[in-house]
Amino acid sequence: MKRHKCPYKCPSRRKILILCVTGWLIALLKLLHVERHFFPSKGIYLVEHFLSTSSYVTNRYSHLRNEIQYEINCSSIYEQDPHEIGKSLEIRRKEIIDLADEDVVAMTSACHVYRSLRKYHLKPVSPEEENFPIAYSLVVHKDAVMVERLIHSLYSHQNIYCIHYDQKAAKSFKSAVNNLAKCFPNIFIASKLETVDYAHISRLQADFNCLSDLMDSSVPWKYVINLCGQDFPLRSNFELVAELKKLGGGNMLETIKPSSSKRERFTYHYELMKVPYEYMQMPVKTNISKNPPPHDIEVFVGSAYFVLSRAFIQYTLESSLAKDFFEWSRDTYSPDEHFWATLVRVPGVPGEVPRSAQDITDLQSKTRLVKWNYLEDHLYPPCTGTHLRSVCIYGAAELRWLLNYGHWFANKFDSKVDPVLVKCLAEKLAEQQREYETKTSVSATSGKLEVPSSQTKPRDPHDTK
Repeated sequence: MKRHKCPYKCPSRRKILILCVTGWLIALLKLLHVERHFFPSKGIYLVEHFLSTSSYVTNRYSHLRNEIQYEINCSSIYEQDPHEIGKSLEIRRKEIIDLADEDVVAMTSACHVYRSLRKYHLKPVSPEEENFPIAYSLVVHKDAVMVERLIHSLYSHQNIYCIHYDQKAAKSFKSAVNNLAKCFPNIFIASKLETVDYAHISRLQADFNCLSDLMDSSVPWKYVINLCGQDFPLRSNFELVAELKKLGGGNMLETIKPSSSKRERFTYHYELMKVPYEYMQMPVKTNISKNPPPHDIEVFVGSAYFVLSRAFIQYTLESSLAKDFFEWSRDTYSPDEHFWATLVRVPGVPGEVPRSAQDITDLQSKTRLVKWNYLEDHLYPPCTGTHLRSVCIYGAAELRWLLNYGHWFANKFDSKVDPVLVKCLAEKLAEQQREYETKTSVSATSGKLEVPSSQTKPRDPHDTK
């Protein structure tokens, strides 16, 4: 009996061969960009591709050279000019492609080139800012380019910046952030890194790791502010210093009495478990009741984000009460949303908010402006971007509202939702910083303020001469 050696007469082998050939052809067509001739797309918009010093974007999208270029006038966006807002809406209808983590790796590989490209040497600093350094704790996990833009908008050479990235983050993201930190003497990666799970103690621990490192640094910072990768400042560094001085050693954060539903977060034991949706694992409520908090602590709730004085942080890291409360909070749900709000109410802490004082809501605290969809049209105008888990990702039409509302930072921003807003916000902040520096210089020449001549012009913080 003859055996057939030819694979084409075996159905399973034939199917595999057909699939392989089909896959190879599709890949070849994509490589040659043939699909755009037969299946016209809605168009592509590249966000700040000129920042990349690598060939990654250039080669991948070389066929887009003749695409429509949008010149955006940010002053007109701020004035809510319909024509200019219309441009931003046109861009949003396209496929928005931002720099990948690999591009940020390439962009920051040669530090002197990167710093020059982003004009760090032209950032002006006033004598008031020199004498009032600010510390930052940034807990991040994705979109290296948004982290880069956040730091670029925040950066001032006398400040200090600790970055904690999630151990689960992509390798390319970690490389990009490590490269960025290496380019500056006042930016560093946290000495201890956590695998951060949603609503888990690991999120609070990440900030603690940075706070501990910041306290050990030689920079005599006055206040610390914590941020995440989708935050953005609404005030220039000069304005932030002026506002922080007004606190007079006090702290700024949300701290309110908990509702019955929020109370369940810390009256029951929560256990970290795998969940069948967006998050790989998160704390899940059990039927086990917790003991009351130690030291007769009354629990308040608020936000994970804060503006805290150096003295308060020192107390938090050294106090047995704070350490005991941290340990008690380990098996609660989202402890970062009650730890700081509670500790600031403890009698005798630096910058104490008395227990009897009224609630300080997220709208009263200037720490973070978040627009919740269920409060739109009641407390603030509708979101012009999109929503993620009930939170607005802002659009360009909200630029004026964001800058005028009174808060110091806002969340959420995403260049893939609206790149125009991120661009214009950064531009307006840089403009504000230059205006304040000019005013300071004018005051100095009129005799109202003595400013050394070396500080009347921007200097490169990396110039060691």
